[in-house]
Amino acid sequence: MGGGERVRLEGRRVYGGKARGAALVCNAPLSFLGGVDPVTGLVQDTDQQVRGRCVQDTVLVFPRGRGSTVGSYVIYELKMNGLAPAGIINAEAETIIATGAIMSGIPMIDKVDIRRIPQGAVLELDADRGFVDIVG
Repeated sequence: MGGGERVRLEGRRVYGGKARGAALVCNAPLSFLGGVDPVTGLVQDTDQQVRGRCVQDTVLVFPRGRGSTVGSYVIYELKMNGLAPAGIINAEAETIIATGAIMSGIPMIDKVDIRRIPQGAVLELDADRGFVDIVG
C-alpha cells in the first residue's frame, strides 16, 4: 500500500458507529476474562503475540472471542475506565464479545478477512455500513 491507497474490507455490522485507530491484531481467539486487564487495558493472554500491549483507542482485531460470559463485563469495565478499544473487528463474532461491544457502545463488525489487516495499520471502521478501510 502506498500513495494514499485505501483498501476496503467488507464485513457485517454487529454494533454500529465509527472508529479510527491503529490496528492491534491478535493472532488467536481472545478471552477478555483474564486475557485483558480492565484496570490497565493491557493484553495479558499468554497466547497472544501482542501480550503487554494496551487496547485503549485501538481498533482491536482478533479471530473471535473465547471464554467466560464475564468477558462482556470486562469490556464494559474497560469502557468505564477509559481504556476500551475504539472499535472491534472479528472474523467471527460470538455472543460474549458482541454483548460487551453493545453494552459499551463500541463499533463492531465481523465476517472480515482479518489476515489482510497489518499490525499497526491505521483503520477507519464504519460499522454502520459494515466495512473497514485500511488507510495507512
